[in-house]
Amino acid sequence: MSKYRKKPLKTTELPSGIPFIIANEAAERFSYYGMRAILVVFMTQYLVDASGQPDLMSEHEAQGYFHLFVSAVYLMPLFGALLADSVLGKYRTILFLSFFYCFGHLTLSIDDTRLGLLIGQALIAFGAGGIKPCVSSHLGDQFGNTNRHLMTKVFGWFYFSINLGAFAAMLLIPWLLHNYGSSLAFGVPGILMLLATIIFWAGRYRFVHIDPAGMGFIKEMLGYDGLKILGKLTSIYIFIAIFWALFEQIGSSWVLQAQKMDRVIFGIEILPSQIQAANPLLIMILVPCFSYGLYPFLNRYFDLTPLRKIAIGLFLTVFAFAIPSVIQVQLDEGLTPHIGWQLLAYLLLTAAEVMVSITCLEFSYTQAPKSMKSFIMAYYFVFIAAGNLLTSAVNFLMMSSDDSNQLSGSAYFWFFTGLMLITALLFLVVSRNYREQTFLQDEQSI
Repeated sequence: MSKYRKKPLKTTELPSGIPFIIANEAAERFSYYGMRAILVVFMTQYLVDASGQPDLMSEHEAQGYFHLFVSAVYLMPLFGALLADSVLGKYRTILFLSFFYCFGHLTLSIDDTRLGLLIGQALIAFGAGGIKPCVSSHLGDQFGNTNRHLMTKVFGWFYFSINLGAFAAMLLIPWLLHNYGSSLAFGVPGILMLLATIIFWAGRYRFVHIDPAGMGFIKEMLGYDGLKILGKLTSIYIFIAIFWALFEQIGSSWVLQAQKMDRVIFGIEILPSQIQAANPLLIMILVPCFSYGLYPFLNRYFDLTPLRKIAIGLFLTVFAFAIPSVIQVQLDEGLTPHIGWQLLAYLLLTAAEVMVSITCLEFSYTQAPKSMKSFIMAYYFVFIAAGNLLTSAVNFLMMSSDDSNQLSGSAYFWFFTGLMLITALLFLVVSRNYREQTFLQDEQSI
């Protein structure tokens, strides 16, 4: 018998729980993005008071509240991660919080006042945000040493399922709102969230379950090594926050901009909220193209590390946001540019998303110690929340400032374009000093 320990053989077989996770994610993302796609339009065109009279928000007020809601969704992962990593475990946390998620959709579908909006969004933020760090880290938990080489591709298909659900929702739900009103438009996402919950429950015996670490998780998080890892990741995440401050505006400022553009494509007028469907459609096209084409090609010439992918994505975002800046200049001059120009911006921004967002999901998982997987994922989401809080604050400041001081029209878009350029340049400097350290779960049987 050899005294040398044999390396575990690689396997090409996917863990049996993966289809349930991906199907659950597709249905859950349909529910979330379908609801989110119509929020700004709902707040500016459909909101009523208790007596049924119109109680509409201004454009900047709606944008401010939209990004405030999104920031809440990305702050709640801290709670979900603490619950999962120290008490319930990821599976039970996801199942428990999914019920709050369903009730949030129900509230929006039966109450179209500001109170109903507040309660519904609060429940959805609690549910959607709470499960967010658990789902992606639960996916990573299904892999060990023998199948770790499949993780990158599975995370890509996981992101593909997110965008399949989002694409279908962004086409259907705005159409339902326009033709049948808010009750049905918010009700259908609720049905899909209920379906997502049932699918996830059905896979309970197929998953690898990682037990919660209890107080050991807290001690590790607050220990020297845990704080050191948080500090290292902060030096990366702070730049990613600015990316999300720009990216999330496809659901707010880009929708409002699209309302003023020529939206006729092949003789069909597209609803402003439906333009957002370009993003998930492009994701489904670009993910396999990047995974099987662009990345292997670039790796022939230099080592395409996760941080280099992110850097390229940040610079692409600069060019992507410069396009709506130019569009807004034309709108300010009284012209009516075609929506095709905004679709070009979607192409560049989606390419940036593939290189930044997917990479950060896997990067966050691999850089986290075994007992901190969900928490590190949640910590990453906090910086997405910070980006949305920045955008929300800019819009609320525009409402309260004098007309002469408002960052209005094209100046609004140019401000974010310039901010992104500075961010990308600084990221190049800081990322060179980051040293990666990979942590994966031990191989487990189901």
